[in-house]
Amino acid sequence: MTDLGFGRLGFGAAGIGNLYTAIPDGEALATVLAAWDAGVRYFDTAPHYGLGLSERRLGAVLRDKPRAGFLVSTKVGRRLEPQDPAGRRDDEGFDVPATAMRRWDFSEQGIRQSLEDSLERLGLDRVDIAYLHDPDAYDLDAGIRQALPVLEKLRGEGLVDAIGVGTNSAEAALACVDGADLDLVMLAGRYTLLEQPVVPLLDRCTARGIGIVAVGAYNSGLLARPEVPDDAHYNYGQAPRALLERARELAALCRDFGVELPTAALHFPLRHPAVVNVTVGARSPGQMAANAARMETAVPEELWAALAEVGG
Repeated sequence: MTDLGFGRLGFGAAGIGNLYTAIPDGEALATVLAAWDAGVRYFDTAPHYGLGLSERRLGAVLRDKPRAGFLVSTKVGRRLEPQDPAGRRDDEGFDVPATAMRRWDFSEQGIRQSLEDSLERLGLDRVDIAYLHDPDAYDLDAGIRQALPVLEKLRGEGLVDAIGVGTNSAEAALACVDGADLDLVMLAGRYTLLEQPVVPLLDRCTARGIGIVAVGAYNSGLLARPEVPDDAHYNYGQAPRALLERARELAALCRDFGVELPTAALHFPLRHPAVVNVTVGARSPGQMAANAARMETAVPEELWAALAEVGG
């Protein structure tokens, strides 16, 4: 895999695309700046996030930074087709007007157009990494046979430095790893303090020199606070009672070693040699600063040993 130099912590830009609720432009831009000021130099976005809003807001900050000084990734596989919102709001989790329609498109023309559109929104001349976004949500076989070879071609042309797949499924990621010449896997929520995949994905990536960018380290919020509330979310919905109790057990064990649950959650994925970066989202400068501080907090080895004994 190309040594891109991610740093341990990355910034996930779904939140600044108005995920779930809207935030003002000023707050969004200040959050990206807080990430930069904290030393973060890897930023991930996608057209899907706020129908391009995330890319526009992220680019508004990054385009003024030295281009050689940061990494940025975006995603392909879903093109945005402009439409008249006619007063409608997006219905896929982002609090934005429905100014575009998402279209699955794994064709070479569609992927190239998607990347060009992303560059225009970002205001950049290139992105470092292109991921195929959630192919298992549409047609995993087509993603492997059709879309990933296009990404290989773009990398061969020098349009991107690295390619990969972004997915919530360890099984889908493994199929892509076995079916294409990837540099990276962006794995969301499946390698965390709470749960680890039972498929041999991480070891396969280690053997093949494929890096894993771990996202969703807080499991949609379940591990995001030192004390786990009753209304905590998991996989974008209400956490089941059994998982609430499991998270509370983990929080109590962390407290025994003077560590807060979110801090352990951020550090955990990096213990595997395949994991090159942990990328987390933030909706405010304060959240971003807290994430950065947690990543700089030391976690004693004794905690990891205790977690291993209880299956953590």
